[in-house]
Amino acid sequence: MTAGPPPGTATPPVRLELALQGGGAHGAFTWGALDRLLNEEGIEIVAISGASAGAVNAVLLAHGLMQSGRQAAQRALWQFWKNVSRAAQAARLAAGPFGAVFGQAGAPPPEWAPFALWSATQAAWRAFAETAVGGFGGNSTLGQELNPLRRLLAEAVDFDRLRAADAPRLFLSATDVATGALRVFRNADLTPESVLASACLPQLFRAVEIDGRAYWDGGYLANPPLAPLIAESDANDLLIVQLTPQERRAAPHGATAIAGRLNEIVFNASLVNELRAIGALQRALAAGGGAGVGAEPLFVRLGALRLHRISADESVFAPGDVARLPEWSYLQRLHQRGFDAAGQWLARHRADLGRRATLAVPPDAGMLP
Repeated sequence: MTAGPPPGTATPPVRLELALQGGGAHGAFTWGALDRLLNEEGIEIVAISGASAGAVNAVLLAHGLMQSGRQAAQRALWQFWKNVSRAAQAARLAAGPFGAVFGQAGAPPPEWAPFALWSATQAAWRAFAETAVGGFGGNSTLGQELNPLRRLLAEAVDFDRLRAADAPRLFLSATDVATGALRVFRNADLTPESVLASACLPQLFRAVEIDGRAYWDGGYLANPPLAPLIAESDANDLLIVQLTPQERRAAPHGATAIAGRLNEIVFNASLVNELRAIGALQRALAAGGGAGVGAEPLFVRLGALRLHRISADESVFAPGDVARLPEWSYLQRLHQRGFDAAGQWLARHRADLGRRATLAVPPDAGMLP
């Protein structure tokens, strides 16, 4: 039995990496999970990766931690999501007669389209936007300036501070449109545009251009990115917050539900594949199959890595639940579900942090349990 620290000696905090999956306004679930984790003593968040809404939550979390610690991070997250709901309310009031055309609950004007859950089912909004605002779709720079998400991010986050050497390590994924390759934005690259690039669904709005390259949503290739987080951070506990339901027992019916489930499968695929690869490498290293490479830093990290996961089950999001505006009551409900899920996970596994993995990856799993 391992002896505890000598009496009077403070136990060092568990150094934790976070990997935050994307999912539009469903990211309010992740906000709730982070809110609960930030209440927990003895945890130090040292690195965060994210895609899409996960990237948004990642920079808000890191910004708050850099400002004055955990409570500041909680305030930054709360204020941002509150501002999202206010923007959605303003959009609804401005929709006027268009609400009857584009949705039962009232549709946003085109410049507010990103708040329609950044949904791949909202292609009609993009076509409308490109006509209605006089070149929004044909001028990517103008489109980025009109995007309210950019303004909210610029107001909420001190990007200069996040580029400092002492900031938590950040890894945000995006997809290079020309090459189809993964781009990971690190601290030195961080701007509002890099976060917009990570959250840019092409069915909804134009690609985000950075240094002459066009980018789409990072969730297509890394949702969220795990490899750079593992390779470039030195913590041994990695906690994934997974938004997309791993399993839906009932087959979807109707065009909206089918499209929604298809999106879930697509946006979960990269995470499933990365975890299966990590599990295979860990098993090979444990069995001695890594002879000759075991001393490489990445393999040393993989050998010591402890995986954990907080996930939304199928009861949190209805099939095809992608088209509604994020009212405050809806975001609060998702926040509470995330808060409760994190609380339940901590009740079961808090003592495992720093000691053992709580997420096992079966070798033959098509999908993770």
